[in-house]
Amino acid sequence: MKDTPINYDIVNQKLKESNVETVGKASIRMIKKLVDDIETATGERYIRMEMGIPGLPPVKIGIEAEKKALDAGVAAIYPDIFGIPELKHEIKRFVKLFLDLDVREDSCIPTVGSMQGSFAAFLTLNRMYPEREGTLFIDPGFPVHKQQIKTMGQQYMSFDVYEYRGDKLRDKLESYLSTGKVSTILYSNPNNPSWICFTENELKIIGDLATKYDVIVIEDLAYFGMDFRKDYSVPGHPPYQPTVAKYTDNYVLLISSSKVFSYAGQRIGVMVISDKVYDTKAPGLLRFSQFDTVGPAMIFGTVYALSSGTAHTPQYALAAILKAVNDGEFNLLANVKEYGEKAKIMKKMFTDNGFKIVYDKDEDKPIADGFYFTFSYPGMDAEELLHELLYYGISAISLLITGSKRAEGIRACVSLVQREQFSDLEFRLRKFHEDHPF
Repeated sequence: MKDTPINYDIVNQKLKESNVETVGKASIRMIKKLVDDIETATGERYIRMEMGIPGLPPVKIGIEAEKKALDAGVAAIYPDIFGIPELKHEIKRFVKLFLDLDVREDSCIPTVGSMQGSFAAFLTLNRMYPEREGTLFIDPGFPVHKQQIKTMGQQYMSFDVYEYRGDKLRDKLESYLSTGKVSTILYSNPNNPSWICFTENELKIIGDLATKYDVIVIEDLAYFGMDFRKDYSVPGHPPYQPTVAKYTDNYVLLISSSKVFSYAGQRIGVMVISDKVYDTKAPGLLRFSQFDTVGPAMIFGTVYALSSGTAHTPQYALAAILKAVNDGEFNLLANVKEYGEKAKIMKKMFTDNGFKIVYDKDEDKPIADGFYFTFSYPGMDAEELLHELLYYGISAISLLITGSKRAEGIRACVSLVQREQFSDLEFRLRKFHEDHPF
């Protein structure tokens, strides 16, 4: 039996029982189940970095508002498909105060988490024009977005942005958009999994080309404001959260409550459609909907068919949270800065023990410390490294499932790692380094 921090034979046994052909290509949920089983069998606690879920308590303002709504009896009432007025009003205010954008309340639609927002966006926007095929993903990205596209039977294209930062992004993007086959572009900013953040120059390139080729950008802002190199938390004052919406009217924004407000369990998010896109007429929509205008097709066609709207009480929760944030009574980022502080400490532990940060720069600047970071180890590809780390009580996911071309890369999420585990992490990394000399 090898001398590893986690029992070598038990790890092997659970790997065989899991039917996971290779951990490097396993989904996030499959990795979670495997590590759950190993922890149960060994009694050892892993450094859990595979799941991108909050590690902080939910914002109490939301809980109290939801309780009040339940006591008022709203659980017995169907919510309007397009959202309760209080929430739509606060979304509009939030978008103005933190993105410096003007949108109508009609264009602010609550969704069952950002995941429903992206699904509804793909289902509607990728059907506007019969001659187009689907979405261009600027990778790396959240694997389930591609799963959504596959579930719908739509087409997609993708490329890893690592080699195309800055001005090089223009030619790369144009090579896809000039085919006339792209309906939508999707990326996350800050990025899951790499935590890169597009610069204003890059956002302008994306926006300019979206306008030129009449393509709609779906901007996933799941980690709103969490590039901690700047303070985006003061309502109505710059700096504002960077967005492609400053450079094009062809946008749909997905804003999540899951990370920034730690409200993941209630599945409440927001889709903000530009007024221009909302009012766009596309006769191709009539193939699937009774509406040929995007806004009504999205709400009364797609969202209605998917879920008949968003659960009632979480809407009151998010409305109350956003009102407190908009009024300056609750700081948008006060709690989640903990993620950046933990990432800084953990990244140093990795690099002190021979690991390298894979996605390390935004153009010429080091990336922020935040919810995720990526790492590699000399002489190992992602599959080998992820497999080997299991014996050392460290779990993460391979970048191979995110559309990344960095075959050596691993994504780590800091949220569930507690500070009291730092000594264990440091010991296990040091042991790994000793056992795997360059």
